Amino acid sequence: MEIEGSVALVTGANRGIGRAFARALIEHGASKVYAAVRDPASVSDEDLIPLRLDVTRPEEVAAAAAAAGDVTIVINNAGVGGFSTKLLTGSFDGARQAMEINCFGTWAVSRAFAPVLARNGGGALVNMLSAASWTSRPDYPGYAASKAAQWSLTGALRQGLREQGTLVVGVHAGFVETDLSSFTDAPKISAADVAEQTMEALANDRVEVLTDERTRQVKHALSQPLER
Repeated sequence: MEIEGSVALVTGANRGIGRAFARALIEHGASKVYAAVRDPASVSDEDLIPLRLDVTRPEEVAAAAAAAGDVTIVINNAGVGGFSTKLLTGSFDGARQAMEINCFGTWAVSRAFAPVLARNGGGALVNMLSAASWTSRPDYPGYAASKAAQWSLTGALRQGLREQGTLVVGVHAGFVETDLSSFTDAPKISAADVAEQTMEALANDRVEVLTDERTRQVKHALSQPLER
């Protein structure tokens, strides 16, 4: 996938990993980058084109696809933690929000932009996933479940969009230096590192990015026998 001269759209591009994705695209030569966010006024980077998009609102998803009809790269980055949902007590509201945004939001944006990418030669669809896609987490079960669902969706999109020539990339990371992981002192990688590794994967048509050692360990463990 050629990044130089491309037109990209990044959801949740006003901060964190999304902002790092947008900057990396610009630095790698993208001709235009839409910053698709709930509040366009929150986009302060003058190199980006603010675009209103709440991924849970079908009318805004449709409007964004109509407005950004020149897109060749879509990065589904918008996400929430849903950490308020505990495993055995309390409300499911946080988990429902995580599933709505992380999984169904990614699905809605992918559906809307698939024909746009097809018209523009295939392009690429990138989903920001997690090491939690592959490991059950009793401390944040709602987030892990939503990321597992998003990973499954990513595989389905990879198969379903293959015929139209769309490269579908899944990016997995452990803890990243963003607000989402501010609750832990565990080792973290930078958002810029995640973005740069993703640019490399796009340039080399790689479908999976394992950004850190913890993520690589979790992926490797999938092939090991379960312990009681």
